[in-house]
Amino acid sequence: MARLALLSTSDKTGLVEFARRLVEDFGFDIVSSGGTAAVLKQAGLPVMKVSDYTGSPEILGGRVKTLHPRIHGGILARRNLPDDLADLEANQIRPIDLVVVNLYPFEQTIAKPDVTLVDAIENIDIGGPTLLRAAAKNYAHLTVLCNPDQYDVYLREFEQYDGNVSQSFRQTCAQKAFWHTATYDCAIATYLSSKTGDASAEGQEVLPERLAIIGQAHQPLRYGENPHQPALWYTTGTVPTGWAAADKLQGKELSYNNLVDLEAARRIIKEFDDRTPAVAILKHTNPCGVALGDSLVQAYHQAFDADAMSAFGGIVVLNQPIDQATAEAMTKTFLECVVAPGCDPEAREVLAAKSKLRVLILPDLQAGPTQTVKAIAGGLLVQAADDHATNPAEWRVVTEHKPSTDEMEELMFAWRVAKHVKSNGIVVTRDRTTLGVGAGQMNRVGAVSIALAQAGDRAQGATLASDGFFPFDDSVRTAAQAGIRAIVQPGGSLRDQDSIDAANELGLIMVMTGVRHFLH
Repeated sequence: MARLALLSTSDKTGLVEFARRLVEDFGFDIVSSGGTAAVLKQAGLPVMKVSDYTGSPEILGGRVKTLHPRIHGGILARRNLPDDLADLEANQIRPIDLVVVNLYPFEQTIAKPDVTLVDAIENIDIGGPTLLRAAAKNYAHLTVLCNPDQYDVYLREFEQYDGNVSQSFRQTCAQKAFWHTATYDCAIATYLSSKTGDASAEGQEVLPERLAIIGQAHQPLRYGENPHQPALWYTTGTVPTGWAAADKLQGKELSYNNLVDLEAARRIIKEFDDRTPAVAILKHTNPCGVALGDSLVQAYHQAFDADAMSAFGGIVVLNQPIDQATAEAMTKTFLECVVAPGCDPEAREVLAAKSKLRVLILPDLQAGPTQTVKAIAGGLLVQAADDHATNPAEWRVVTEHKPSTDEMEELMFAWRVAKHVKSNGIVVTRDRTTLGVGAGQMNRVGAVSIALAQAGDRAQGATLASDGFFPFDDSVRTAAQAGIRAIVQPGGSLRDQDSIDAANELGLIMVMTGVRHFLH
């Protein structure tokens, strides 16, 4: 008796060519569901519709078609058990040797901006996962394929083993099928969780009771943070998004550290809309220079000059497409990566002279994860992303001196940057440009000293932002001595009044935001 293959696919890539080889080269009979059967029949291939094979019509608008004993009996029968074989014979069921299934495009559906819950529900596959799981469970006796990239490998196996397929290959395919259904179910559960009351009474995101993270190997990396650490880039979901969807125009392959820095760069540039040119230069996830300008090239020069030494070998992110003038400026020093929402043809030609420079285009620099995840021994820590919008209407001016409109704009700029500096973090700015950054210090006084030392004489009349409150007035006095004019900090210390009194005594402006931005 001819071998029997069941084909039921949403993704028809390579399907006709594969089915033709099965039929013409290896003598398979094919049974197939409605849509797949129509494609194969149109290609002139002999195919039995599932409804004809089972004797049961498709019902409920196609919701029920493969859920039938003649299908699942043929898949689940153990060919080495006489009782199973007797059941097949008694029920006129043919054993199925190959199951080829991929699922309704659920993730592609929910990625559409206008998708409705009804549309999403209708794209939840029921029969497909059941077929995959049944075939994967019984891999000892048949093969299951869930991706078109497996077709050629299967055919080579079939040829190599004279009409059979190795046990190791079938087991590998079964593993892929279970991962395929697990990923699919994870996407559905995550989506539905987001539609069932995902905010608390206070408007804060409520994290799910269960968390499933499934990644697909996207790209091997040379190593992790250090050469002795193996690393692999995984993507979540079947639809490429974020950095996996970025267009790399040129340069070497991205490293683990590149990707970590690029994500930090994306988060900081997200603070500034594209109406005003903005540039940030980062090293080791910390900003070493951030600036707004009247033009992109001006913003770049200001960001670079803020700390030219640290900018060497840095990551540059721009909120507007790269123009020729900015490209020429960037090629004058060694940079690791440049990312922007676009790149003019003239700029691309200029950047090409630096062939090792990685240049990425990510049109949407705003979209990112809504949660952050860290692994600890025996579990995961998950928190909502720090996407709190800067709202000066919620701030309190706590000193006798009040900020002007321009000074308030400067305070907002400094605060937005400080949000992305490792704690303890201090930022000194003037004219919407960073002058000094003190990052990742064990005490706030040390962070203040580093930022002010870096700013030097430029601190005269400048603004200082702190990611956390001042527990004592010493940082205020140090800032005033260096020439700082205005300070923005969260407030919330038991000794806030000491800092306020010192600011009043020294003629400073102080604003308290009521929100802190620790970054560990």
